[in-house]
Amino acid sequence: MSLTPHPSLPRLAKRWCWTFLLLIATSGTLAAAELEVSEARLRLLPGDLPAAGYFTLTNASEKGVTLTGADSLAFGNVMMHRTVNQDGVTRMQRVEQLVLQAGEQVEFAPGDYHLMLMKRTRNLAIGDDIEVTLRFANGQQQSVTFRAVSSTTQ
Repeated sequence: MSLTPHPSLPRLAKRWCWTFLLLIATSGTLAAAELEVSEARLRLLPGDLPAAGYFTLTNASEKGVTLTGADSLAFGNVMMHRTVNQDGVTRMQRVEQLVLQAGEQVEFAPGDYHLMLMKRTRNLAIGDDIEVTLRFANGQQQSVTFRAVSSTTQ
């Protein structure tokens, strides 16, 4: 019995590694194509006041997905919120996750779900494009370009 590895093992191991990496990269790309984001806009308020992120998210896949949060290099903190009315008092409620069933669409809009973007890391102006990364429970991430709009834009 020899302890010397088979001569073709290193080449075979490399092939499997490359195949595995390709599958991982491709699966994330395919999954991202099944999540459609439209009308992404970021409503800026004056000074260092928080901005609000609005968009429509459509799950065009055949299985549910769970949105767990978002990040942006332009802001130190990004949270998901929902505006709720309890006993005649309107307030924002933090949302830890949002489940979208297959084929479901949810709108992040004023008076409902929205992203709250706080602690700007750079100056932003109306018309700027801001990258925001949406995070999902399965580890998937989707980069979305939001257009900065005025505080009066819905």
